[in-house]
Amino acid sequence: MANGIDRGLSADWPYPRLVAHRCGGTLVPENTLAGFDACVRYGYRMVEFDAKLSADNQIFLLHDDKLDRTTNGHGAAVEHMWQQLAALDAGAWHGPQFAGTRLPTLADAAQRCARDRIAANVEIKPCPGREVLTGTLVAQGTLTLWQGQTPPLLSSFSFEALAAARDAAPSLQRGMLFEEVPADWLRIVRELDCVSLHASHRYLSEPLVAQIREAGLRVLAYTVNDPARAQLLAQWGVDMICTDRIDKLQHDMLSAPASPA
Repeated sequence: MANGIDRGLSADWPYPRLVAHRCGGTLVPENTLAGFDACVRYGYRMVEFDAKLSADNQIFLLHDDKLDRTTNGHGAAVEHMWQQLAALDAGAWHGPQFAGTRLPTLADAAQRCARDRIAANVEIKPCPGREVLTGTLVAQGTLTLWQGQTPPLLSSFSFEALAAARDAAPSLQRGMLFEEVPADWLRIVRELDCVSLHASHRYLSEPLVAQIREAGLRVLAYTVNDPARAQLLAQWGVDMICTDRIDKLQHDMLSAPASPA
């Protein structure tokens, strides 16, 4: 079995059971530093966020390939230089109290993780055609910026991006993202030397979770906004649950560690 899979259920797994989706879920503008404030307010100790590249290869936080939904900008993010992106309003769409919120860089996120003692799941979110470059630069940047902190968990839906991240920063732990877990999931995670498999909770079952954990992998389920569903997933052995509702899923509701597979 690959070394990364052997690491998956080791006792030094440093991450909490609950993770704030896109920094602060739906309570604040996604992928902004306002999410860290919300996490502190609700006691959350880990965030998940999306990292991509500007036209001049600055690493910044944004989920979509286009700017229109969550900023006052327009068009493809990859066509904009960081100076242009840094001037955008990334908060007014969510509510007037967030007007003037800016897109953060990966360095900004690292600083807040250090200040607030919050762990991170950095999802590599490449724009089309930039998979390898994004995986490489995000992994290298993460390795440098999180020195002295709990190392972030890298993840991606892109095999190419995660493979590039593996090559650029092999010491960082990786998780492969799926919506529905494919039949050949074990081949994929072994090739990428992953420690975890991340999937939509809608497609997980108790037997599948058991199978994944028996292979030596941790399991992350997204995006779970119902406390009863979160409890059930934890009973199945899911290690981490990503949620938009950090106000509904109390940070310590799953405080007992997951049982070994």
